[in-house]
Formats: sequence, structure tokens, C-alpha cells
Amino acid sequence: MASPKLYAGAKLREVRTRVSLTQKDFAAKLGVSLPYLNQMENNNRPVSTSVVLSLAKEFGLDVTELSAGDGARVVSDMREALADPVFVADMPPLADLRLVASNAPALARAFLDLHRAYRQTHERLASLDEALGREDARLRPSPWEEVRDFFHYCDNYIDAVDRAAEHFATAKGGHGNIRVAAVSALANAGVTVSFDDSDTLRQFDPEAGTLSISTRATHQSQTFQLLLQVALVRQDPLLEATLDLARFHSNEARAIAKIGLANYFAGAALMPYTAFLEAAQATRHDLEQLATGFGASIEQVCHRLSTLQRPGAKGIPFFFVRVDQAGTITKRHSATRLQFARFGGACPLWNVHRAFEQPGQFLRQLAETPDGARYISLARDVSKAGGRFGAPVRRYAIALGCEVKHAPHLVFADGLDISRDAAFEPIGISCRICERKECHQRSVPPLERQLSVDPDTRGVLPYVVS
Repeated sequence: MASPKLYAGAKLREVRTRVSLTQKDFAAKLGVSLPYLNQMENNNRPVSTSVVLSLAKEFGLDVTELSAGDGARVVSDMREALADPVFVADMPPLADLRLVASNAPALARAFLDLHRAYRQTHERLASLDEALGREDARLRPSPWEEVRDFFHYCDNYIDAVDRAAEHFATAKGGHGNIRVAAVSALANAGVTVSFDDSDTLRQFDPEAGTLSISTRATHQSQTFQLLLQVALVRQDPLLEATLDLARFHSNEARAIAKIGLANYFAGAALMPYTAFLEAAQATRHDLEQLATGFGASIEQVCHRLSTLQRPGAKGIPFFFVRVDQAGTITKRHSATRLQFARFGGACPLWNVHRAFEQPGQFLRQLAETPDGARYISLARDVSKAGGRFGAPVRRYAIALGCEVKHAPHLVFADGLDISRDAAFEPIGISCRICERKECHQRSVPPLERQLSVDPDTRGVLPYVVS
């Protein structure tokens, strides 16, 4: 299967601006003509292999950065937004969307913000008893969605917080002593830690300087909550500075994001970047070995693997998603071409939904998306007990995966016949933008296709997609 062409005009302009070169001098450094460089910078031509090599040689550029960034995410988000029935015109060609994402990302973001505002207004009007007369019913992003998009477009990697967490972990003698190190760091900050039989997972009293951790939680969750509190107490200036740069629209979004950054610090301290990346590569990404070695849960390990995008030391680009029993996506991130729906649930043909049926087991799936990209997906349920009789059980399933080209580096790919086309199951993103004609699980027609309805014939679907 042919590799997709690489269009990276924005990145080329960014590199040229950073080194303060004119187009003429930059073209000479890359060994191309001035018109050819101009065409590449405007995404009229793909970046050639020789240019990629010259960028690495002349400017020390990590070539993986050329294919990284927001382009795929923005295109996926725009396609989903344009699939909204409010847009009665035909969907713009995919090439046009890619051009907008590459050359006018600010315009694309503004469009997405406008569509999100429209959806929120529509939902409010559908509940007049709640919306009418409310003073706070003005248009603004949902705090939760705003924070989700912040991490989404940061590639789920926050460099300053990640490095601070790694420094904390390594300075304390390695991840093996991280729990003791967390309690010690809190004690040095005047915080006394106790472990109590309580429904509340973590309770901090800043006035009394006491932190209570529930003994009903798993050992991994207890350690994670200790590290989260370390972030809030010892790394507050760093977290606040990161939040200042993000420029959230509301205090609620800023507060949610702060907890998100503290969670990020906790995961990065529990699984320090360099040590965790080396262990992941050595074990061929064996999730259970990594969980045991770092005292983390399977979900924590999967989430951490999806953040290994440090420039110059990147891990395998993974996607990671968590869904509830209704199929609603509660966590999502993708460093791959596969992007998840911003609204609604995930494709029902995906193995993550089957994980609820086989608790405690890893389910493997070879999958192919409509664009021809092929993936290996690993799914498992991660239900969370309440810690006592009668307490509610939170039921989730997670999926971790990557493109099939990384199969030699994945232990859970062993035994799968990745050379057989029929081994790959067809999956999609959202029914409205999925181009498959014969999907037996389709919930709504695809927006970009004409439908034929025959009242005398009924197949799997009540219509035929042309």
C-alpha cells in the first residue's frame, strides 16, 4: 500500500522563519529551486524525500514533526462538523479541507468554534425550561469540551509538566520509591497523609494541612492520587503558568484543566518518560509487564503510551480511547491518522464495544478505516468497583492501537496474520462521514452519498447507498 504524500507547508515556513532565511536562501540550503519551495510551502506540492533528508541534515529537524501536528485532527473535526444536517450543500472535497487545515488553521478553528456554539444553542433551545431566563445562557464553549480540545491539540503531551514530573521521579531514586517520595514531598510541604476507610477517593484540607486517601481504592489509584496532590501543592506555579498560556474562556475550564494537568503530572511521575519509553520498547509494549514494573493500572499505562510524543524521543504513535457502556467516548486521543468523533459514540464495529462482553480479557483486532489505513487495536474492560458492598461500579472499556506497520514492536501483534487482506475488519469514525456502502451497522445515511429507496425491496438497510 502506497504511503500518503506528505504536505507540510506550514512546518516548512515555520522552520524557515526560525532560522531567519529568505525563501531563496532556504531553497538553496534544501537543494531545490525557488518556485519548487514556494509550491511546497503553499501545499501545492508534497515534500520530497530529498527535502526531508536536507531538513534533518541542515537544520537538525526531527522529521517526524513534519507529519505531526493538528492537520489530521482539524480535517477530521471539520468533516464531522460539516456532516451536520444544518449544512445542506455538498461536503467540500477532502483536498479542500486539507488545504484549509494546512494553510488557514486559525480559520478552521474559528469554524469549529462557531459550529460548537451552534450545537450548544440548538441543545439549549431543545430544553426551553432550562435555557429561558438564564443569565448564563450566553454562547461560549463548554468548559469540559474546551479542556478536552486543549489536550487534543497539544498532542496530549505537555513538555514542561512532563519534564518536571520526570525530574521529580528520578531525583527521588527512581519510580520504585515513588510512593514514598510522594508522601515525603507532601510532608516537606507541611501536608500530613492518612489512609482512611472512606467513599471519597482523595480529600485535602488546605487549612489543616491534611490529606486523606481512601483505603478502598486500589494501590495504583492511591499512589496516583498522592502524586496528583504533589502536583497541586509543589508544582502550582508551573501549572498556573501553563494555564495562563492556554487562555481558557472561563474559570470553570481553567479549574478543570488544572486538575487535568495535575493528573498528567501524576501519570508522568509514576511512569517517567525516558525510563518508561525504554521499558516499553524492551518489553515490546507488553501492557501487563509495564503495569507491574511501574505499579500502575492497565488504563494508566495505555494513557501514558499515548503521550510519548516528546520531540526527538518519540514513541510509537498510539491512539487511546475510553468509552462507557452507552458507547460515549469519555477519553480520547490519537497521535495516528485515526481521529475520533467529537460528538456521539465510536464505530460499533470496533472491538472496544465487545470488551464489556468478555471482562478481564484483551481483545485484539485488525481494522481498516475508509481511507485505507490499517491498525492493530487492543481492547479491554476497566470496570472500577466502589470498594464496598452496594457501592456503584463504574464500567468502562479502553482501546489502544497503532498503525499496522508498527506490528514488529508490539507483543500483542504476535500470531496475527497482517499480510492477509481479509483479516482486517472495516471500521469507521462516524456514520455521517463514513463512505462505506455496505455497512450492516449503519445508523444514519452518509452525507456525501445519494440514496435509492425501493419500497418493494428491503435489504440490510432500508436504502441503497450509491
